[in-house]
Amino acid sequence: MTASSEPQAQEIAKAQVLIEALPYFQRYAGRTFVVKYGGHAMGNPQAARDFAEDIVLLRAVGINPVVVHGGGPQIGEMLDKLGVETTFVDGLRVTDEATAKVAEMVLSGAINKQLVGWLAEAGGKALGISGKDGGLVRARKVERTTRDPESHIEQVVDLGFVGEPAEVDTSVIDTAVAAGMIPVIAPIAAGEDGATYNINADTMAGAIAAALGAARLFLLTDVAGVLDAEGELLTDLNPAQIGSLRDSGVIKGGMVPKLETCVTAVESGCEAAVVLDGRVAHAMLLEFFTARGVGTLVRA
Repeated sequence: MTASSEPQAQEIAKAQVLIEALPYFQRYAGRTFVVKYGGHAMGNPQAARDFAEDIVLLRAVGINPVVVHGGGPQIGEMLDKLGVETTFVDGLRVTDEATAKVAEMVLSGAINKQLVGWLAEAGGKALGISGKDGGLVRARKVERTTRDPESHIEQVVDLGFVGEPAEVDTSVIDTAVAAGMIPVIAPIAAGEDGATYNINADTMAGAIAAALGAARLFLLTDVAGVLDAEGELLTDLNPAQIGSLRDSGVIKGGMVPKLETCVTAVESGCEAAVVLDGRVAHAMLLEFFTARGVGTLVRA
């Protein structure tokens, strides 16, 4: 290949990528993608820019992205700075009233508006809200039990102001999307008692995806996806397969609640859910707009 023909070959390759993506653009125009954003990508400036560009691109090609973000590490850092002690039970933060106020400040304030700024910098128009706004999510208190290691008796654990979605009203999302905006949602919601509850971001995203009848729920994580016993990526799973892998111990740790969220979402109205590595540049686009994919797709 001559030097003069190399640039032309590169441009042709770019055109081929667009042609490959065309059927996906056509199929999902007007549909909704719910994206849970957090983990490594949130603390990496370049990864954050890549993520913002991906979301704005989705909107530009006619897909309606809805972002739900986490912020556990940032909450922990702020609690340390303020000298607020915190404890965990089975990976869930025990959230007293002081911790709940800090969580709302960090999630609905600093992180939410930072994301809105990133999207604006990438050329998008974003609206930062929480589950409280427009009655988007009504929370209920999470109830958990733990087994005493000596007596083996199940004991109820009070996690304080830790909640889960009880009801979802998507009116505020529908209004924002119709106005050409990208909703960016903090996982904070009010309960029937008027108290403020902190909700796991994966759980929040799954509930919103189900309520919207989303075409995709993307859970961006710090791992490649779901791996089998040999460490190989599993690209397609259904609820029955997930149950078998969990029972055999292949799926364990933090991946269990993520896949529970995926199963609940796809059995409640979301077309499919994807667990993928947010550390990979443009992972969401590679997963969706190419034939190869880079994550684990869950379908009912």
